Amino acid sequence: MQGFKTRVLALACCAIAASCVGMTAQAAAPAASSTKAGNITANPFYKPSTLPFQAPDFSKIKDSDYQPAMEEGMRQQSAEIEKIANNPAAPTFDNTLVAMEKSGQMLTRVMLAFSTVAGANTDDTLQKVQETEAPKLSAHQDSIYLNPKLFARIQTLYNQRDSLKLDPESLRLLEWDYKEFVLNGAKLSAADKAKLEQFNEQEASLSAKFQNKLLAAAKAGALVVGDKAKLAGLSDAEIDAAAAAAKGRKLAGKWVIPLQNTTQQPALASLTDRDTRHQLFENSWTRAEKGDANDTRDTIAQIAKIRAEKAKLLGFDSYAAWKLQDQMAKTPATVMDFLDKLVPAETARATAEANEIQKTIDADQAKAGKPTFKLEPWDWQLYAEQVRKQKYDLDESQIKPYFELNNVLQNGVFYAANQLYGLTFKERKDIPVWQPDVRVFEVYDSNGKPLALFYCDYFKRDNKSGGAWMSNLVNESTLLGTKPVVYNVANFTKPAAGQPALLSWDDVITMFHEFGHALNGMFADTKYPSLSGANTARDFVEFPSQFNEHWALYPTVFAHYAKNYKTGEPMPKALVEKIKKSQLFNKGYDMTEATAAALLDMSWHTLPASAPKVADVDAFEAKSLKDNHVDLSYVPPRYRSSYFLHIWGNGYAAGYYAYNWTMMLADDAYGWFEEHGGLTRANGDRFRQMVLSRGNTEDLAKMYADWRGRAPNIDAMKKDRGLEPGKK
Repeated sequence: MQGFKTRVLALACCAIAASCVGMTAQAAAPAASSTKAGNITANPFYKPSTLPFQAPDFSKIKDSDYQPAMEEGMRQQSAEIEKIANNPAAPTFDNTLVAMEKSGQMLTRVMLAFSTVAGANTDDTLQKVQETEAPKLSAHQDSIYLNPKLFARIQTLYNQRDSLKLDPESLRLLEWDYKEFVLNGAKLSAADKAKLEQFNEQEASLSAKFQNKLLAAAKAGALVVGDKAKLAGLSDAEIDAAAAAAKGRKLAGKWVIPLQNTTQQPALASLTDRDTRHQLFENSWTRAEKGDANDTRDTIAQIAKIRAEKAKLLGFDSYAAWKLQDQMAKTPATVMDFLDKLVPAETARATAEANEIQKTIDADQAKAGKPTFKLEPWDWQLYAEQVRKQKYDLDESQIKPYFELNNVLQNGVFYAANQLYGLTFKERKDIPVWQPDVRVFEVYDSNGKPLALFYCDYFKRDNKSGGAWMSNLVNESTLLGTKPVVYNVANFTKPAAGQPALLSWDDVITMFHEFGHALNGMFADTKYPSLSGANTARDFVEFPSQFNEHWALYPTVFAHYAKNYKTGEPMPKALVEKIKKSQLFNKGYDMTEATAAALLDMSWHTLPASAPKVADVDAFEAKSLKDNHVDLSYVPPRYRSSYFLHIWGNGYAAGYYAYNWTMMLADDAYGWFEEHGGLTRANGDRFRQMVLSRGNTEDLAKMYADWRGRAPNIDAMKKDRGLEPGKK
């Protein structure tokens, strides 16, 4: 985030959008720093970049520049905050709140760039910086939130808010900052503030350690295959990619299938050798539970305990109760009530799906003259694909040739944005990037004026965190005169040299999803950086992205991009109909695995401080799944506790339910579009003006209701996700 807040290490991680290789990226060797001792002014982050939109100049940034820039950025902001806090003049909105928004600009520049490379292109040097600086950044943030003189000024203004005659956005900033300061301990005693600072530093250190352990565990957990026959079922392109991945690891004569962040792995839908499937699943399931240096279980148990202690110190029964205060849901009870309403329909649908799959397994084995076997998690994807073919005559290999990555991007994602909002895009080759695969586009508004820069980094690398996400390199703010620079990151399989990048339908949805976040950032039109773009509540921020998914299958959009990469011919109508009919396929599984993860998150973060540190993470996890009635043996949670990056490292603690919550918002919102003529500029412009551009400038529930005409309800979600009785 920009402004005085320094929580910019968090990434907008969105891996739930889809079951979200090539040659391994080589870690950059630490270069000589351009910043000599006593010469911080030579650091590339010292001044705003001279590139268009103040985009970071990655051609000038070296690994060794980040740490001194962070240190100097914190020093500068501390001095700025002290000046505000000790101002002898009576507090005013301008000399306190506006001054805070203007503070820390160097720190913001370096942290936005650092979070980008730390997530998408890390190396040993950057990981060391991350672990070293995380507790310092936490302490720096505490020094702001726990500054008694600063809070006294905010308290004074808050008490006077009704007489200050502030515009709505300024009033929102004052009320929001007051609440955030209180939630972060501003009213604690000096002794309790010291305890809180200690908790925060410990949590930050452990979180950074968890992220680095997990990245190493995922890399080490990749499946290495020495016999090509074991890869039966994979396409030639997928086998070539596995060979290239092995070559990148200097494993001559072998094949490597890297792990993605989720429990299930894409290759499980194709591999016909059951032992290979089992091994790939086990590598995924136990990636961070090997009892070695990369085992994360004790680390997450420590984090959970510290969070519970911190919540108690701040006056709350649990970390979730504290965390949800500024979210749409407000309370753990509201979250649990929402999730509990989903579980029966989801698990019933998943059970029915499992029964269909078991019948397919039985028939398949009988046909081969072999004994049948019980459906296990590593069997689900392969045989579900067979059921899909039987029910809908739909084969993933049939549709991939119509989803070439660049065509989906330019003629699908960008085209929908043009039709809804009038945007146009021009690729720029002159903007330095953090890795050669990254592409940059300048985005133009409907009036032809430059609106934003958009970066996309789509291919998986061993030094890239799993999943897909969006974030900013520069945040929009009319106060600071900055325009948005946003990026999307994904983990699609990189094709072998000379081959096209063909996507699965899930990959297509991921592209639309992440670009929904990007639009939220691009359309930001606010004065204060702290309220800009995607700086909204966790249970709102996924709304624009999940809403944007709906346009992937919208007839005019789909027809514009779903064309064979060899012939340019549109996808046959019969195949399009198969995709449409299959949209509810496997929804029981998809929804159950996501809800199970959300319930795991809530179990960890509703632990009271009086509970001892969890001694057996696996037993705790099993009990949570059983108690919440989502312990289906064949539907494991989308993330296991030990590799649940969202909640231990990416800011979604007590917030993973937000994906389901915002699914409700997105489906309800798309219902409004259907009621008002679908994809039109008028509808798009209204949505942009009333929602996408507003950031966190007003109460989010009110914002939604003002646009929709009423509060959201779950009806459209039940219909769209196949959760109504009898829905097939």
